[in-house]
Amino acid sequence: MKSRIVLVAFCVALLSGCGQGDNGAAKAPEAAVMTVEASTANLTNSYPATVEGKQTAEIRPMVSGFITKLHVDEGATVRKGQVLFTIDQVQYQAAVRTAKAAVETAKAALNTQALTTKNKRALNKKGVISDYDLQTAENQLAQAEASLAQAKAQLVTAEQNLSYTEVSSPTDGVVGTIPYRLGSLVSASMATPMTTVAEISEMYAYFSIPERELLKMVKAQGSQENVLKNMPKVQLQLIDGTMYADSGRVETISGVIDPNTKSMQVRALFPNKDGLLHSGTTGNVVFPNVLTDIYVIPQTATTEIQDKKFVYVVQPDNTIKTVEVKVYYLNDGKNYYVTEGLKVGDKIVVEGVQALHDGQAITPTTVAQKEAKYQQALKDQKEGNIESAFKQ
Repeated sequence: MKSRIVLVAFCVALLSGCGQGDNGAAKAPEAAVMTVEASTANLTNSYPATVEGKQTAEIRPMVSGFITKLHVDEGATVRKGQVLFTIDQVQYQAAVRTAKAAVETAKAALNTQALTTKNKRALNKKGVISDYDLQTAENQLAQAEASLAQAKAQLVTAEQNLSYTEVSSPTDGVVGTIPYRLGSLVSASMATPMTTVAEISEMYAYFSIPERELLKMVKAQGSQENVLKNMPKVQLQLIDGTMYADSGRVETISGVIDPNTKSMQVRALFPNKDGLLHSGTTGNVVFPNVLTDIYVIPQTATTEIQDKKFVYVVQPDNTIKTVEVKVYYLNDGKNYYVTEGLKVGDKIVVEGVQALHDGQAITPTTVAQKEAKYQQALKDQKEGNIESAFKQ
């Protein structure tokens, strides 16, 4: 590096003292240029993601009691309606029997009162009993009917409570951890669920896109709705670096920016027919970006003024002209992907643009030619051929 600096310094000194041609005019400085060609670029950008089941149901008891049977274990695949736990049924079975007996009692009382009322109606027609006595009988009949309805309602409640002793899955899915085992006392008011069932036939991948990137997308496509509609299919890179076989689609973009991370949450949906993905899986959501008919130029060819990028385009008389270019919001760190401002066949300066100005004359060369000259000059310097070194 030191020798290169020394060599450049001597070159500058030599050019300042001897850079006059035979006619006394200064030679235009050499500048490396490239010819612009249409190209296709396959870009990707990835975001850390957490995978969750499409639906995760907390399993909680509707009645209190001791667990008398576990029908599944952690990690088991279950179907909707499948029994997971049985809670002690003795008291609830007794409640059903009591409620059934109450219904039968109410039915008998109703039948008796119906006969009594029927008889009093006949006697009232004959004037044997007063209207008051008949009305009293009618009221007692209505009360008996209400008592039967109440008894039936209590039976329904008792039967429901008995059915609740068999705790079943509300959805297809995979059973999570089971903190409560045989003999554990459970109730509807407990804080921790008996377990969870995660539906994993399809999985959600949650990730965040920085506000700045999303803003660029919105500007390019006009609205957030268009961004979502035009989102390409995405891939999921697993924790071991491999790519998940099935592609997914972006479903939602949050409308709220996280004040801490300055990003918006995005959700993608992936199929999971083989059950490879599990709730809690981590990875990266990968976006493909295929750009066609674009121009790949080195970042060293650009200058930036007020967030706008410019290049120097070589004119037919070897002067240079400042031209604004539009670049894609993604890049590989070395090149820009120009979408507007250039055309096939344009020649642009790719090195040393900071030292140039609009309208300046240059001597076009290539990066390879400049490097070859430098290497030859370096070789001559090492071999002691100072005069030939500085003629390069």
